[in-house]
Amino acid sequence: MNAEGLLVSAAINIGLALLILTVFSILRKQPSNATIYYPRRLSQHHRLSFDRHLTLRRLLPSLEWIRRAYSVSEEEILDTCGLDVFVLIRIFKFGINFFVVCSLVGLLVLLPLNYIAGGRGPSRPPHSMDYFTISNISKGSNWLWVHLLCLYLVSCYGSYLLYKEYDDISLKRLQQLRDLRHQPNQFTVLVREIPPCDEHKAHGCCIDHFFSKYHPHSYRSYQILYDGKDIRNLLSQARSIMKKIEDLRHHSSTKNHSKGSDPSDALMWDAKVVQLKEMLQEVYHKIQLTQSRMLQQGKELPVAFVTFNSRWGAALAAQSQQHSNPLLWTTEMAPEPRDVLWKNLAIPYRHLPLYKVVVYVAASLLTIFFMIPVTAVQGIAKFELLKKWFPPAMAIQLIPGLRSIVTGYLPSVILNSFIYIVPFAMIEMAKIAGYVSRSRKDMKACNLVFYFLVGNVFFLSLLSGSLLDQIGQSFFHPKDFPSRLAAAVSAQADFFMTYILTNGLSGFSLELLQPGLLIWDMMKSHTWDRGKKKRPYLFNLPYYRTIPFVSLCILIGMVYAVVSPLLLPFLVGYFFLGYIVFINQIQDVYITTYETSGQYWPYIHNYIVVAMIITQISMIGLFGLKSKPAASFSTIPLLVYTILFNEYCKIRFLPTFYQCSVKDAMDRDELDKKAGLMEDDLQNAIDAYSPPCLRPLNYEEIDSNSILPLVSSI
Repeated sequence: MNAEGLLVSAAINIGLALLILTVFSILRKQPSNATIYYPRRLSQHHRLSFDRHLTLRRLLPSLEWIRRAYSVSEEEILDTCGLDVFVLIRIFKFGINFFVVCSLVGLLVLLPLNYIAGGRGPSRPPHSMDYFTISNISKGSNWLWVHLLCLYLVSCYGSYLLYKEYDDISLKRLQQLRDLRHQPNQFTVLVREIPPCDEHKAHGCCIDHFFSKYHPHSYRSYQILYDGKDIRNLLSQARSIMKKIEDLRHHSSTKNHSKGSDPSDALMWDAKVVQLKEMLQEVYHKIQLTQSRMLQQGKELPVAFVTFNSRWGAALAAQSQQHSNPLLWTTEMAPEPRDVLWKNLAIPYRHLPLYKVVVYVAASLLTIFFMIPVTAVQGIAKFELLKKWFPPAMAIQLIPGLRSIVTGYLPSVILNSFIYIVPFAMIEMAKIAGYVSRSRKDMKACNLVFYFLVGNVFFLSLLSGSLLDQIGQSFFHPKDFPSRLAAAVSAQADFFMTYILTNGLSGFSLELLQPGLLIWDMMKSHTWDRGKKKRPYLFNLPYYRTIPFVSLCILIGMVYAVVSPLLLPFLVGYFFLGYIVFINQIQDVYITTYETSGQYWPYIHNYIVVAMIITQISMIGLFGLKSKPAASFSTIPLLVYTILFNEYCKIRFLPTFYQCSVKDAMDRDELDKKAGLMEDDLQNAIDAYSPPCLRPLNYEEIDSNSILPLVSSI
C-alpha cells in the first residue's frame, strides 16, 4: 500500500471538498439561486429571506446550514418528509453507529497488533502502510485468533444493529399506516387479467358480477381502465401548443416594455396567440370526442381498481387467490394514486416476465461493457502494471509527485466518473420492465444498481489484475474462490480508501452544489428563458442513486474492518458528511412524490447482510492464506449464523412490509367508524383512481403561477 499516493489523494479530495462547500455556502445566499437550492421550500410556499443589496455577508461562506442540519430531529423528518426519507437517513446513522465501534476496535486493538506482532519482510518498502494491515501478520501466527475474535464482534454488533433497525422501522411503519388510514389505497385493490363477460363481452360487467358474488359484503365499486394512447398523443399536442402560447406572451410583453417597440409587432404577436388558442380549443374538443368514443366503443383494458367497503375487505381480497387459475383475477393492494404508472397498466400481465428478462439481459450487457473501464482503472492504479501495458508511462517518474497523483487520485476519479451514469441507465431500464408504480420501479433500479456496483466496483476491482485467469480458475475450482478473494482483498485496500475519499468528499459536496443544474439554469436565464419568471427545479429524492452507493461503502467497510483498520476512520467521515448533506437536501431541495411507508428498508437490510456474508467468506480465505485452517473453520459457524439471522428477519419482519394483517385493517376500520369518517374515506377512494384519460380537462387556463413572490428581501 502506497502511503504517499493515499496522502496525495486525501489532500486533493479534502481541498476540493472544502472549495466546493465554500462555493455552495455563498451561492445558496443569492436570491437568483433560490430555485436550485430551495425548491422544496418554494413549492410549499415558505417565505425565504435574502439580503436586498449585495453585501459582504452574501459573499462570505458560512456554516449555518451545517448547524441547521444537525438540529433536525428524527421526529421532524418523519413528520415532514415521511418514512421513506426517514429510512434513507437511518442508513447513514447505521453507518455512523457501526463504523465508530469498528474504528475503536480496529485502531485500539488491530492496528497496534498488526504493527507490533507482524514481521518485517525485506521486500516491503520502509514506508509501506502494509505494516498496519493483517498482511503483516506472519503465517500460522496465533495472533490471528484476535482477528477472528474481532470478526465475531463486528458481525454480532452489525446483526444487533440490523435487528434493532428492522424492529424500529417496522413499528414506525405500522404507526404511519394507522396515521394515514384515510388514504384511498388502503380501500383499493388492483385487479389484473380480468376475463370478458360471456354475455356482454365486456370486462367491466364481469368485474361487477365476480366481486358481487364472491365478496358480497365488502365489495363497493370498480373503476375500469381504458386504452388512452390516443388521448395521450392529444395531450402531448395540447402541452406543446400551451408552451408556444406562453412563449409568445412572454416575447410580446418583453417587446412592449422595450424602447422603440412597433405597435404592429404587438398586434402580430396577439394574432398568433389567438390562432394558437383556436388550435388548442380544437385539440380540447378532440379529447372530449375521444373520451366519449372510448366509453361508447368499450376500449376497456383487463385492469381495474376495485374499491371495498372496508380496509378489512380490501386486505382479504388483495392477499387471497381469486381463481383456480392463478393467471386470472390477480390481485394486489393498489399503490397510491400519485404513485401509479398508468401507462404500464396497459401491459398484459402475462407479458411482464418477458419484459423483466429483457431488463436483466440489458443490465448484464451493461455490466460486461463496464468491465473495460474498470479493468483499465486498475491498470492505472498499479504503476508496475501500467508500465508493462504502456511503456511511455515511465516518464511519469521524472516529474516529482506526479506518480502519486496518477496512481493515488486519478483511478478513483475515473471510476466514479464512469459509474456516475449507471444509476440513470438502470432507472431507464426499470421503466420498461412494466412496474405499476414509481416506487416499485425505483426499488428495482436500486437492486440493479447495487448488484452492478458489487460486481463491477468491488469484485472486478479486486480481480482485474488478471481478470480472465481469475474468472477461469474460480469457475473450474470454486473451492479456491475464498482464498483468491482474500488475496485480492488484502492487496486492494489503498484503492478502496481513495474510492471512499472521492465518492464521499467530492461526491457529497457536488450533491450539495448541483453543478449541472446550476449551469443549466445559467444557460436558460441568459438565452431562451431570459426575462421569464423562474420556477423551482423539483425532483424526487433519488433513492436509486443514493442507497446503492451508500450500501457499497458499507460493504467495503465491513470487508476491510478486520483486514485494514486504517480505512475505518475514512468511512466514519463519509457517513457523517453524507448525513449532513442529505438532511440539508431533504429539507430544502427534494420533494416527496410517493410514500411506501418504509418498504426500502428490507432492500437495505438485504444489502448489508450480503456485505456481512462476503466479509466472512473473504476472512475464511484469508485465514487459509495465513496457514491458520482452524481459524477458517471457526468462521464457518459465524457464516451459518448470519444466514440463519437473515432468514429469521425475513420471517419476523418482511410480511409487515408487504402484507396487511386482518387485525390491523379491522382496527383502523373501527377507528373510522367511531369517528364517522368511513363514508368520506370511501368516496375519496372511489374518486382517487379515475384514469387520466377520463378526467375533465380545461386548456383555456394556462398555468402562470409564479413562485418568485415567495422570495422576499430584507
